[in-house]
Amino acid sequence: MNFTLLTVEILTALLATGLLVLGLLVPKNQNRGVGYLTTLGLLAILAVTFVFRNVNATLFNGMYIVDPFATFFKQLFLVAAILVSIASLDFVQKLGYNQGEFFSLLVYATLGMMIMASAGDLITLYIGLELMTISFCILACYKKKDAKSAEAGIKYIILGAMSSAILLYGLSLIFGLTQTTVIGDIAAVVTEHVQPLLLIGVIFLVAGFGFKISAVPFHMWSPDIYEGAPTPVTAFLAVASKAAGFAVFLRVFMQAIPTTQPYWLLLLMVLATLTMLLGNFVAIPQTNIKRLLAYSSIAQAGYLLLGLIAFSSLGVAAILFHSILYVFSNLGAFMVAIAFSNATGSDEIKDYAGLSRRSPLLAVVMLLSLLSLAGIPPLAGFQTKFYLFTSIIDKGYLWLAFVGIGTSMVSVYYYLIVGKVMYLGEPPADSKPIHVPLGLQAALLISMAATIFFGIYPTPLLNAALNVAQVFFPH
Repeated sequence: MNFTLLTVEILTALLATGLLVLGLLVPKNQNRGVGYLTTLGLLAILAVTFVFRNVNATLFNGMYIVDPFATFFKQLFLVAAILVSIASLDFVQKLGYNQGEFFSLLVYATLGMMIMASAGDLITLYIGLELMTISFCILACYKKKDAKSAEAGIKYIILGAMSSAILLYGLSLIFGLTQTTVIGDIAAVVTEHVQPLLLIGVIFLVAGFGFKISAVPFHMWSPDIYEGAPTPVTAFLAVASKAAGFAVFLRVFMQAIPTTQPYWLLLLMVLATLTMLLGNFVAIPQTNIKRLLAYSSIAQAGYLLLGLIAFSSLGVAAILFHSILYVFSNLGAFMVAIAFSNATGSDEIKDYAGLSRRSPLLAVVMLLSLLSLAGIPPLAGFQTKFYLFTSIIDKGYLWLAFVGIGTSMVSVYYYLIVGKVMYLGEPPADSKPIHVPLGLQAALLISMAATIFFGIYPTPLLNAALNVAQVFFPH
């Protein structure tokens, strides 16, 4: 057995444990270096992942998979973790808590997502899911003296436990019918003659995964938890956790139970439609930037479901393409929210008035990120939505494309409300220029550059996504 295939996971686990120990050894007032070490460690692990980008192998009798699909998502999780760790430096320092705990949990959550992406077995999938969920439960209530943060943590624990129970019940039904938990073996057992009990299991899976990706009607937790959790945690939860949910969604539905596609297709169509509609329309009256981005994130889950509904190579590629560029667009907006909150202590949209004069960098990154999320050309979000809509049009689902395009137009309205406040609003009379730390400036510039560059020249990432999609649809 070739354990070098586990190099990325082993290095991530060592980094997380090392950060936890280091946080105990270094005095609180001198532990800023823990954040820098986290960033450097994650960058090194990201470099290692490129060694495995063309590897296609399994471990433990198929229970763990190392293939281009898993490696793609591991790189996505690491990029998100790197940007969030940079954005968190001043936030954690300001709180005065042990930095080792925060960054260690961030890396443990990343490790859980990696295990989910490589899961070739239902038990392995669940272990990764729980590692990610437990880490986020603690991170959500990291601001121990903040009532909203504590409330967010409690809600995430309760609702997370409920969704995990639903998911586990669905997995148990599939195991009971197939007598195996290995994804590849399940596909061999499940034939075109689908038993009713299996369909019940599939419904439970959709509900469990729906919670993880914030699809309607399993989205109830998102707005409150996004608002109450520390902003860096919200950013990571909105981007990486959603991507991890789609990674297992694709792995299970494309590889384990593809023959059930005619049965869950209508269910996903309904979920996608409701998610796009509710996410965008309920975002309109929001006055808190984190709640607005929460509903925006819900809407994005609806768009990503379109790729799964297409059930094609282009559909899978569009999900991958959208997921990686969503990291830059969404984290760009959240990093501005982090910087603004650090400087002013507010997350209210009205307080962003005159931001373009207080910090031109923050204002332009926020505006470009929001326009990209809306799908405005020539930004990256336009390219990703174009391929998502194309994938379902190719399958003849014109009405779904119409819903997607229409709701994207709605999103332009509430995104421009934020832009109007930043550029046309008058800053408070006693306001001062907002200082943005050098590290955060670099992260903001990277996000903005990626959003613009891949909007103009998407070919490298799109080709990479198409190649990865061949894991499910080989030519």
